[in-house]
Amino acid sequence: MNRRHWITRISGLIAASALPLRVTAASTFPLNKSRAEWKRLLPPEAYVVLFEEGTERAGSSPLNGEKRAGTFICAACNQPLFDSAQKYESGTGWPSFWQPLAGAVATSTDFKLIYPRTEYHCTHCGGHQGHVFDDGPKPTGKRYCNNGVALNFVVKGEPLPALRT
Repeated sequence: MNRRHWITRISGLIAASALPLRVTAASTFPLNKSRAEWKRLLPPEAYVVLFEEGTERAGSSPLNGEKRAGTFICAACNQPLFDSAQKYESGTGWPSFWQPLAGAVATSTDFKLIYPRTEYHCTHCGGHQGHVFDDGPKPTGKRYCNNGVALNFVVKGEPLPALRT
């Protein structure tokens, strides 16, 4: 790498260090529960991913191999996030999609690994789902890399559960 590249990268890291790690505010989502309420409602591993922005171990989710037609919904609030027609095998060990349902997710920037990444959250409850990358298939070129524990799957033809209130 050349000197200019390093100066640009270091400048960016210094600027990023002044930003908060979490740029989303719970009050910006229609469903607003306290962390304590979510902790009571969800299994521990789902709570950590959804509301402490953790990551499950690659290859640990049975939803990674889910091939049936249906809808992937937020494990916290039941909002539909992805149609199975947009799921693909990314080889990463996490369920991956090339496009979410319209209005289902919102993005923000996280700096937990020092460099900026685009994370996405459910627009209903704010639950952290995963990160989006620019190495996905056509037509979008995006890879929405989702934590399986942050999702539930509803087989096509089955009724979707009511949104949590």
